[in-house]
Parts: sequence; C-alpha cells; structure tokens
Amino acid sequence: MRVSRQTLLNLFWLLLLLKAASSSPLPRGNDPPPLSLPFGLNKGHTCVGCVLVVSVIEQLAQWHNSTVKAAVERLCSYIPEKLQGFCLLLAELYGPHIAELIDKEMNADVVCHSLKLCKQDPGQPLCHLYPPPKMGLSTAIRKAKRIMKNSKDLKSFIGFSNVCAFPLLANLCEKIKYVIRNKLPFEDFDGDKFSTFPTLRGYHWRGRDCNDKNTTVYPGRRPDDWDAKSDSNCNGIWGVDPKDGIPYEEKFCKGADSQGVVLLGDSAGAHFHIPPDWMTVTQMSTKSFANLPMAFTDEFDWPQFSEITGFLNSTIGGWTDSLYLRLRRRNRCNHRDLQNISQNGGSSGSFLHLIKSLARNQLLDNPAIVIYATIGNDVCNGNRDTLAHMTTPKEMFSNVVQALRYLDSRLPNGSHVILTGLVDGRFLWDNLHDRYHPLGQLNRDVTYSQVYSFLDCLQVSPCRGWLTPNETLRNLTSERALQLSNVLQEIARSEKFANFDIFYMDFPLRQTAEEWHKMGGEPWQLIEPVDGFHPSQIAAALGTGITWQKALREWPRVLGKENPFNDQIEAIFKDQGGH
Repeated sequence: MRVSRQTLLNLFWLLLLLKAASSSPLPRGNDPPPLSLPFGLNKGHTCVGCVLVVSVIEQLAQWHNSTVKAAVERLCSYIPEKLQGFCLLLAELYGPHIAELIDKEMNADVVCHSLKLCKQDPGQPLCHLYPPPKMGLSTAIRKAKRIMKNSKDLKSFIGFSNVCAFPLLANLCEKIKYVIRNKLPFEDFDGDKFSTFPTLRGYHWRGRDCNDKNTTVYPGRRPDDWDAKSDSNCNGIWGVDPKDGIPYEEKFCKGADSQGVVLLGDSAGAHFHIPPDWMTVTQMSTKSFANLPMAFTDEFDWPQFSEITGFLNSTIGGWTDSLYLRLRRRNRCNHRDLQNISQNGGSSGSFLHLIKSLARNQLLDNPAIVIYATIGNDVCNGNRDTLAHMTTPKEMFSNVVQALRYLDSRLPNGSHVILTGLVDGRFLWDNLHDRYHPLGQLNRDVTYSQVYSFLDCLQVSPCRGWLTPNETLRNLTSERALQLSNVLQEIARSEKFANFDIFYMDFPLRQTAEEWHKMGGEPWQLIEPVDGFHPSQIAAALGTGITWQKALREWPRVLGKENPFNDQIEAIFKDQGGH
C-alpha cells in the first residue's frame, strides 16, 4: 500500500509530539538513548502539557467572555487544518470534563490532577503551577475527582497503548524512530545524508541537496571536473565561461579556501524555541499557529535561524546572523555547505553517538569549521540530586577527546575545530525569576519562579542547578560549568590532531549582554520567553558577531580569505539556486 507524504507527515507530527512529551534527559554514555513512541507519556511532561493547555483554554474563555466549550472550539480553530483532527479528538474526549471543572472554578492544576494527567508519587508533594485554592489543593482535587469518577470515555482513551502497534504503521514507526535516534533526513533517496525536503532533519539542518538521486552530488564536496557540465557540490556555480572555455568553478573557486561549517550542539545550537503567541491569548489567532506543523517536524528547533547555521530571515523575532552566512558572504563558493548536528538534551556523552551522523568524506570533500558547543547539559538535569548527575571533569575530558579523534578520522585535512565553553547560567534566575511568564501576563499570576518550581517538582526541569531559588546550588552549578570549560581550554591547548587545528573560546554571554545593553535592550530579552532557559533569537544573532570578530582578530586563518570573485559570482549566478 502506498502512503502519501502528507499521511506520513501527519503521523510523524503526532508521534513526534508524543515523543517530545515523553522525553527525558539523555544519558551521559556514548550509546544512543533508548527510544519508544508510546501513548503512555512521561508523566511529568504530560502534566506540564495539560496545565499549559487548560490554562490557555481558561484564559481564552476569560479574554473573549465566552463559555469554556466555545474556548476549546476556538483553540482548535486556530490549529492548522493538518492537525485539527487531532485537536478535535482531544477536545471531544477531554473538553466536556475540562469545561465542567473550570465552570466550578477549578484551576488548571486541579483539572489536570483530576484527569490523572498529573500524578503524585508516594511520598512526593503535589506539584502545582498556580497558588493552591482556598480550600487546599488536596481537597480541591478530591472534589474534582468525585465529579470525574464516571468518565468512561476518558479511561478508555488513557488506556490506549501504542499507535505503532497497528500493522500498517509498524514499518513507518521504525523509520521515524531511526530518524529521531540518528538525526538523519527522513527523506533522502540517495542516502548521502542530504535532502530536498526542509524539515524532518532535512535542509533546515543541512545544506539542500541539488540531486537526491545521485549519491555523489551533495553540498560540501570538491567539484567533479570543476563542474563543467553539472553542479556536483550544490553551490550553484557550474558550467563553462563561453569567453575563454574555463569552467566557472575553476575560475572563481580554485584556491579560494572553500570550507563548510558544522555544528555539534545541544538545544541551544539547534535553536529551541516555543512561540510565546502559542500561550498568550491576547495575541492568539490562526496566524499564531501557522508554523505549528513545521515546529513539530523540526523537534521545536529552528536551525534555519540559528547562530551557527542560520540561513533564512527570522520569522520568530529578532534577526538572523550566523557563522554560515558570514562565511558565505566572505566566499560565495561556500554556498549551502552547512550541517547542524544538534540534539535537544545533547551533552558531551551523547555527542559520541550524535557525531556519527556527520556527512564528510575525508578524500572528496572540502575542509570544515566544526563548532563543538555543549553549553549546558553537562551540568543541567532535572534530578533531585542534580550535582551527582553532572558530568565530571574526567568524564568531560574523555568524551571530548573521543569525539575529536572521531573527527580526525572523518574531516579533510585543513579543517578547524572550535571548542565553546559552558555558559554561566546564573544569568537566567537573576534576570527572569520575578518577571511574569507569557502564561501569567493576562492575570499577572505566573512568574518564572513559579514555572521553575513546578518543573522542578515534576523532575522535568531542564536545569535544576540553575533554575532554583537556592543560591548555593546555582553557584555550585556554575562552579562545575567553569571546571568543564577549563577542561575544554586545556584540550585546545595541549591536544594535537592530524587533520585540524583546535581552538577554545568562552561562551560570549557577558559580551552579548553588554552589546545588547548598548543597543538599549534589557538582559531578559536575551532569554527565550516560554522556556526561560535557552538563548533567544536576539542573543543568537549578537553572539555571531562576537564570535566572528574574535576569529578575525585571533584566528584569521580559520575563516579563510575573502574571495575576490564574489561580485562576479553574484552577477552570473544570482542567488546560486537559493537555500
């Protein structure tokens, strides 16, 4: 049976949503994390999702002075048509119960506990985002559960186990698991790790393939016979100059120090972002959710706007500036030669598996600048004993050296590697804790401190060590981050490799904040507003400029020389086929 691409994408969106909801911190070892795509979700993330959605429904009813039922219908009407069926299914199953409880003045915490989407472990506190009701949270939940005790439809829905159990979906599920686990394009007909499709680890993440039926044609390779007859490296420069018979690639790119840019990164490098419009009811409309399918299929990451590999104009605020774009402006022969090999939750340990998705042929391809940037996850986790789960300096050294040895076996000679230090995440609490989260702006009732405490209680905090009122713990986390940065600095100073030189730079948070202050900005604007954890689009763009200036000043050979033929390339080949 032939399944259409749209059917595949619809299922992928559903499965990816479920996986995202059930995700947990990645292991520190070099084995790929175990992957399942069940309907039985991680209870912490499920609770967060429920509280967010119920809060939005309640606020929509308030803002539009409507019934809760009308608010649910309004929310589903905002969702793109491709996903409305899923929304309407959930609305049919949960909507009446949510409406009944909200009408009885139960808040989102009480609703989600009564629906059993938030659960209390024995001996653990009842987790809540909002201040408890006057009658007490436990009493309110018991009262709500009495109302819910005969919800047969809901019980049968929660009991549904696994969409991948259906025979017709089993093979597709296996392929989706493979994509998520190995971070390779879902649609790649020739198997060269490049794609003509944007999301699902396609060309938002790696330069767009210009021939997905020929494994010898892909971005970043050295040209075949100077691309006299066709474009073998997808940089849009090919053919022969009729005036002298010399191939354009030879005339414009020979000796030009062409090179690509590769990021080995975490969610910050992938540019994780949840649009605040998704939970700000005063701004919510169909336009707010137009990018929802794309966000799902890019794992809620926006690498096309990111600091290292961004290439499209930002549609999520701020502006796009990236190392790739600057390298391309410096030498237009570098067109499309980019790879963002990043993973939400990635750390130095998980990089040892992630790095195997690198697409670089040591004999056939151009050199590359590789940015190694795990800026937080080696110290960030949601465990109660968070310090015990942080990467140690000894583990950091071992993980990074193993990764560098692998790169030395794959990168063409003349490449460069830049190790980026860890961030000092105390910046997050200091600048956000007493501000209102987007979810709390309507009623001024949810601060980032409350959000952090809620996530911590559920043990799904992205970083318990920094997102905490405990100043001692914040300081200890930064102390470990500095120790790990020192390990990276020592590796750059002492380790030598055959095919690349190696450099170190601190994560430029302080310089970014200073530059933004000069522009009249506030520090909190450098942080993603919904998760309160990742660098914002503004921070990413400013960070690019700081990194570029440091490289020009201290390591000019890394960036290569400026191509004197750039204007001629643009005149003849325009946008070189775009991105």
